[in-house]
Amino acid sequence: MTTFARLRTALVAASVAGIALAAAPAGGASASSVPAAAPAAAPATSLAASLAAARLASWPSPSGQQAVGATISVSGTYDGNLKRYYGTGALGSGGQQEGQSPLFKLADGAVLKNVILGSPAADGVHCMGTCTLQNVWWEDVGEDAATFKGTSSSQTMTIDGGGARAASDKVFQHNGPGTMVIKNFQVQNFGKLYRSCGNCSKQYKRNVVIQNVTATTPGKVLAGINTNYGDTARFSQITIVNDGSRKVVVCDKYKGVTSGEPTRIGSGADGVNCLYSSSDIVYR
Repeated sequence: MTTFARLRTALVAASVAGIALAAAPAGGASASSVPAAAPAAAPATSLAASLAAARLASWPSPSGQQAVGATISVSGTYDGNLKRYYGTGALGSGGQQEGQSPLFKLADGAVLKNVILGSPAADGVHCMGTCTLQNVWWEDVGEDAATFKGTSSSQTMTIDGGGARAASDKVFQHNGPGTMVIKNFQVQNFGKLYRSCGNCSKQYKRNVVIQNVTATTPGKVLAGINTNYGDTARFSQITIVNDGSRKVVVCDKYKGVTSGEPTRIGSGADGVNCLYSSSDIVYR
């Protein structure tokens, strides 16, 4: 059973137990153990926020560190044991220019886990097909935290756990086709959490699923997609922190292009491309 399932079961059991005690006949329990009235049910949004917060791990401390002067190619599984990796030499500029090399390049089917990317992080991680990032953390995002490349519409990039800080532009960039899944993740001080490439020379239909993510301001956009290519963005269990004025955009829509600059054409849930309801977004 997953942590989420165990927590949900415990909450339901606690609620049922409280109701049973409140309804118990005289003599079935002492007066001190029976509440005068059944406790009011917690609002659904508060429950969602509690469940989301319970699942997210604390930011880790590195177990050591390693300078990376040339991209590390990964096939199979690479476990960093929570070591901090940072760029040096050609990977050490720390700039925002496009076309930088990554610290890690993942082959189709690869898994990268328990890694902390320090500063500078160059272009983070490149995924060349289906790949999984488990418990990967970015202390200071460079150009992008990770980029999804590849050519198959059936490929999936899964980011499960971890977090990213200080992304002046994008955290996750989606250049190839397929589906990106971002779940159990936290982001702080960011431009966009996800962007479907707006001006790649070859464009595709792309999908993103964003689930159980906590975004702490300052931040601008959770997902930017190109509706003219049929992109979809699906959201659930989203918590946005310190955004009392509701400035963080959940879903931005663009008209993508193959050259030049894309055009922003709107934002918000529409049941077609941007898929969420108000109950999927919690503010605290």
